[in-house]
Amino acid sequence: MAVTVRQLAELVQGKVVGDGSLLIHAARTLHEAQPGEITFLDQTKNAAKLAGSHASAAVVPRQTVSVAKVLIEVEDPLFAFIAIVKHFQGAAPFKPSGIDPRAALDPSVIVGAEPSIAPFVTVGAGSRLGNRCRLEAGASIGRNCLLGDDVFIHSNAVLYDDTVLGDRVTIHANATLGADGFGYRLQQGRHVKVPQLGNVVVGNDVEIGAGATIDRGTFGPTRIGDGTKIDNLVQIAHNCAIGKHNAIAAQVGIAGSCTTGDYVFMGGQAGVRDHLHIGDRAMLAAKSGIANDVPAGRRMFLSPAHDERDAARISICIGKLPEMRRDLLRILKELDLMDEAGKDAPRKPQAPAA
Repeated sequence: MAVTVRQLAELVQGKVVGDGSLLIHAARTLHEAQPGEITFLDQTKNAAKLAGSHASAAVVPRQTVSVAKVLIEVEDPLFAFIAIVKHFQGAAPFKPSGIDPRAALDPSVIVGAEPSIAPFVTVGAGSRLGNRCRLEAGASIGRNCLLGDDVFIHSNAVLYDDTVLGDRVTIHANATLGADGFGYRLQQGRHVKVPQLGNVVVGNDVEIGAGATIDRGTFGPTRIGDGTKIDNLVQIAHNCAIGKHNAIAAQVGIAGSCTTGDYVFMGGQAGVRDHLHIGDRAMLAAKSGIANDVPAGRRMFLSPAHDERDAARISICIGKLPEMRRDLLRILKELDLMDEAGKDAPRKPQAPAA
């Protein structure tokens, strides 16, 4: 399928710079694109890379420096490029497949319109599935679960009893929602389990990555707010309340009873201690270790975590440690407090005071 640059510009509401009648056959990344294909440039500072690409056209930010290619200028090049890629893929809309006879649904389960339930899916007693739910092979839905409309559960994901999902929720393969929280009390020298009697409640438009785990609350729910996106292998412990439109990258660990505001971002492998609050639009950098509450809008780095300004100073000091060590050894030697091998020198006896 070939379309003109002008047609693609109309699709993404962009402005053509150059020959709008140029035919485009495919959309690929900057380094993979070939003649007759379109790519995208997310930042104007990378215009030099675009000049070296084999692509014939590019989606770019507005006011990009002119290069020898046909351009489509837009406000958000990545978002526009995604639309163009989807246009070229031309994927047919998904068609509901019904309930496979090899699936095991309790007779009490209520299933909405246009379901797609694959082989070896299990759904427990008292559960209810909304319209257009799609459950892939091996997915396990416990008892008394409630799934909204347009929910997509991938293969081998597990929803324990009483889990609640809003509309348009996607759960990727091998994720587990509603397992017992890590609650124990030490009594007479033994770890005694505290019953985990709550559940997990997930809002609308949430996506949870492969292998992620969200534990049920001790007495009430563990909550995930509307629009939040959770990457692969994230652990969210019992009693947490995650706000709306958070973005939580892979291998983040959030300990029990933490709360977050809206639009919080957590980089990969960040860790949050229990019973903390992370304010609206805070940013936790990758590998940051959070031991105290984080105010709204604060950007945290390092472990233990510091705000952006202090973290920059600490990083500079760490980079200078080898030089500082050499200077310290030199000073100690000059004061006869250390020998050439770097060991403490024997102290010379001091002359008695006159």
